[in-house]
Amino acid sequence: MSTGKPRTLGDVLQEFSSYRRLMVEELQKVIVGQTEVIEQLLAAVFTRGHCLLVGVPGLAKTLMVNTLARILDVQFKRIQFTPDLMPSDITGTNVLEEDEHGKRYFRFVEGPIFTNILLADEINRTPPKTQAALLQAMQEREVTVGQQTYPLPEPFLTIATQNPIEQEGTYPLPEAQLDRFMFNIKVDYPSLEEEERILAMTTRNEKVEVRKILSGKAILNLQRLVNSVAVSPYIVQYVARLVRATRPRDPSAPQFIRDFIDWGAGPRAGQFLIQGGKALAAMDGRFAVSIEDVRKLAIPVLRHRISVNFQAQAEGLTTDDIIERLVKEVPAPAIPKFEQPAPQVSPDVLRPLS
Repeated sequence: MSTGKPRTLGDVLQEFSSYRRLMVEELQKVIVGQTEVIEQLLAAVFTRGHCLLVGVPGLAKTLMVNTLARILDVQFKRIQFTPDLMPSDITGTNVLEEDEHGKRYFRFVEGPIFTNILLADEINRTPPKTQAALLQAMQEREVTVGQQTYPLPEPFLTIATQNPIEQEGTYPLPEAQLDRFMFNIKVDYPSLEEEERILAMTTRNEKVEVRKILSGKAILNLQRLVNSVAVSPYIVQYVARLVRATRPRDPSAPQFIRDFIDWGAGPRAGQFLIQGGKALAAMDGRFAVSIEDVRKLAIPVLRHRISVNFQAQAEGLTTDDIIERLVKEVPAPAIPKFEQPAPQVSPDVLRPLS
């Protein structure tokens, strides 16, 4: 029953937080553990970002994306990437048809990319020509076939999976395409307790039912809400320092970055750190991004945007090791210098989210 009181940003954020809890509960009916992976996937959904899931076979990467699509009332399509896949198999193609008067014309037949959630399964198993078919879609959210450009439906999200242990018959994604992914999410082995639960759940002949939580319209409303979360100059300054410190030729780079890194992250990394921080804050029901939000996302945002050199590999250092050390060494700016800005909220954001 309505009380007649006008909705505030706090009310909307609390509603958002409750939706997030419901989504996590539904996902955990099927997925055991992987809490951080689920959190990063949801952050990408609410910021119009794309994800790359990297993990060895059997860690439920595809199942996780399938389950996410099942709890959202949106279109979902899966493409199994293979060496013989062609760009037109993804984007669609023009076919020649003939009407009842004998006049011939071309009709565009949409490919599987025309969907809301696209699962690009084993994206590194297809040649660069076909991988590149996703570039325009991921960045511009449109597809050009021949002389015609077609917009993709909103929301649009690409989640790609990749097997890190396969080397033969694979095609590593070029850096320009890797940079289009907001997060590079590492899906790791479960703990002993989690693995026991997985074995108990999956060896019973029971089908787990999940319910739909959000519609496409609700996701678009939540994306607008995330954009309205406040980001202070304090956070912007910290993100800029952190990203610039990854570049070995920058004066602010620590000595270990100069020793172990060939090239660092570009400005898009900073944009994704701020956008991801907004999503974490909103999902937690908070008005503004914190330093901890940025630090929590540093590894998934930066791990595919910096390149370690041979010296780092010889010493057994991974990209994640270097980012962890960098986060500890880059200091946050002094807090008293800036005041927290008041959130700028449009009336549309305060409407019901569902």
